[in-house]
Amino acid sequence: MALFQRDTSVPIRDWSGPSGTPVRLQGFDQPLVWMVVALLALGTVMVYSASVAMPDNPKFLLYKSTHFLTRHILSIVVGFVAALIVVQLPLSLWEKYAPWIFVATLLALVAVLIPHVGRAVNGARRWIPLGIINFQPSELAKLAMALYAADYMVRKMDVKENFVRAVFPMAIAVGVVGLLLLAEPDMGAFLVIAAIAMGILFLGGVNGRMFLLITLVLVAAFVIMISASPWRRERIFAYLDPWDVKYTLGKAYQLSHSLIAFGRGEIFGQGLGSSVEKLHYLPEAHTDFLLAVIGEELGFLGVACVIVAFFWLSRRLFHIGRQAIALDRVFAGLFAQGIGIWMGGQAFINMGVNLGLLPTKGLTLPLMSFGGSAILLNLVSLAIVVRVDIENRQLMRGGRA
Repeated sequence: MALFQRDTSVPIRDWSGPSGTPVRLQGFDQPLVWMVVALLALGTVMVYSASVAMPDNPKFLLYKSTHFLTRHILSIVVGFVAALIVVQLPLSLWEKYAPWIFVATLLALVAVLIPHVGRAVNGARRWIPLGIINFQPSELAKLAMALYAADYMVRKMDVKENFVRAVFPMAIAVGVVGLLLLAEPDMGAFLVIAAIAMGILFLGGVNGRMFLLITLVLVAAFVIMISASPWRRERIFAYLDPWDVKYTLGKAYQLSHSLIAFGRGEIFGQGLGSSVEKLHYLPEAHTDFLLAVIGEELGFLGVACVIVAFFWLSRRLFHIGRQAIALDRVFAGLFAQGIGIWMGGQAFINMGVNLGLLPTKGLTLPLMSFGGSAILLNLVSLAIVVRVDIENRQLMRGGRA
């Protein structure tokens, strides 16, 4: 126990007050929860700002100016209720049912491809209509992969140096998920899921040479997919030169207007609600390109705050995972770090796309962009991590998780 008391780098413990007297451990990681609340609050304000003028578009003529705001708030409320339920469940339950959750996710990914079951929007079939919400199985797949990969590494810990027994089965699982996602198509979600699986394998102690081999295979697979698809090749060329007349009004239309939005924002922004690009110039301003609206209205300072917030959030999740592993709770620790990879990795990709550092991909900004399934699964996943933290604290008090 003394070993953990000396480790002051882990942010969820505060062992002594100003006078050297012990301080009672809090029941859960309050800074983590407040950071999530802050991101949700800023996201709600910016979703309303980005979508308030959408009814001016004939496509959304029947919508009220508060349509997307009310749906976004409803998603947050549903997500919070689900999170409050999930945080009551012990981690042992998630570990027990992790393989079955993964199987159920595969069935959902198959179902979304079935005509009259999955809903097609802009040429992509990614949603299953469920009344008040359009459920997106790819979001569930991210949580399912984090659970399954963490459970898989616990089961394969004794053979993690053997490629055939330790790595190959996981590669097959990721490949099956990838094929189903690319059939939608949703390459962005596949990138995040592959990063979660690879990250957990690496953190679980898979041999470095095998990890390098997996990385090379995945990179080669992405290169082949891009080379074999004319529209993906066009998107790459548009990313490399978005100001070329050939691409500015075509494949680079979103990127060029996103860059214009950041340019207009400068240091302090044009002011909340004063974005011009959201007025039907920048498509998907309330979802994939919400950061561009933040950049235009709140400037460099606003964007910098969002970047720092996600860095802090990811780091906090990794610390909770490290704490769990130090307490010999490997599944809980790898899962928490997997969620850290999810939140940090997806935020990085979304920001990179908005800023023109990465090719355009359809990925939302976690906790902030409009999207019911994304908000719901983000909050459920973070609630499980909060449960990891609660059980860590119980063990450090000398109790049982």
